[in-house]
Amino acid sequence: MRMRIGLMSGLALATAAVMTVSGCSNSGSDGGTDSGGANQITVYNAQHESLTQEWADAFTAETGIEVELRNGSDTELGNQLVAEGDQSPADVFLTENSPAMTLVENAGLFADVNQDVLDQVPSQYRPSSGKWTGIAARSTVFAYNKDKLPQDQLPKSLLDLQDPAWKDRWAASPSGADFQAIVSALLELKGEDATGEWLAGMKDNVRTYKGNGAVMKAVNAGEIPGGVIYHYYWFGDQAKTGENSNNVALHYFKNEDPGAFVSVSGGGVLKSSTKQDAAQQFLKFVTGQKGQEVLQTGTSFEYTVGSGVPANPKLVPLAELQAPQVDPAKLNSPQVTELMTEAGLL
Repeated sequence: MRMRIGLMSGLALATAAVMTVSGCSNSGSDGGTDSGGANQITVYNAQHESLTQEWADAFTAETGIEVELRNGSDTELGNQLVAEGDQSPADVFLTENSPAMTLVENAGLFADVNQDVLDQVPSQYRPSSGKWTGIAARSTVFAYNKDKLPQDQLPKSLLDLQDPAWKDRWAASPSGADFQAIVSALLELKGEDATGEWLAGMKDNVRTYKGNGAVMKAVNAGEIPGGVIYHYYWFGDQAKTGENSNNVALHYFKNEDPGAFVSVSGGGVLKSSTKQDAAQQFLKFVTGQKGQEVLQTGTSFEYTVGSGVPANPKLVPLAELQAPQVDPAKLNSPQVTELMTEAGLL
């Protein structure tokens, strides 16, 4: 039954994806597709739109190569690329999390990333396969209401949240790619049985919201004591008015706990691209000093991972997060979808 659900979901997504792209791409001369002019690349973008637009504008200013962005979510665009195969008009794929990159990699659709690009990113922030690279990172945190949850009652591990003591006391957005990336890490670190058990406990305890921002707002409003989100939602809100986070503090699990998972955002070049050189140049720019400085000084508050550029000084340094070691190439989104469906969370 588990496999049947996965296959049916995949077929539906693939059919929808083909319908989405039909009529917007032209066949290229060598089997792939050619979108835009010779001096333009197409990026399927699941990263923050404003961040990638900044990268694209700076890249165009430096190289003269124009960038067309087609925006969507990790899951949406990953499945779309698999459905399009070698007929995709995409030259580059950027994501917020690793599992969608692994989905495309496992379909054999990525070209090798040039070594000079890989050399700009430390090995812990890119997959062992070398088929794509990290471009940014984000930390898992437990966001809690300072008036509703004393520090001495905070969970010591993400695994604690399956305990009945946490019933109706924490929130998450299980339908989102962010949370599913965290479950992917748990699966890689603890295995299928432990992950299934944790998800069953989560089903009994959690209050679900749509989106990490909604989780943080609920915690801030005192609707629920805490929730699992990524760090940058809090920093982004604090940089504005703080109206959705002033009652919220962040708890970092550390100690190589699954809850200390650092999710790597990915970038890869499609094998079917007829503009390999320009696509590799774009990836080199994003992971290079100028691209990482865009990240460092911008408003996304994600972590830099390339070219030795330090993160925004407001963030807890990556080296202090004590994150578990996880090979991004091994994060498995289809199996996570099946496990979460079985648990009744999707």
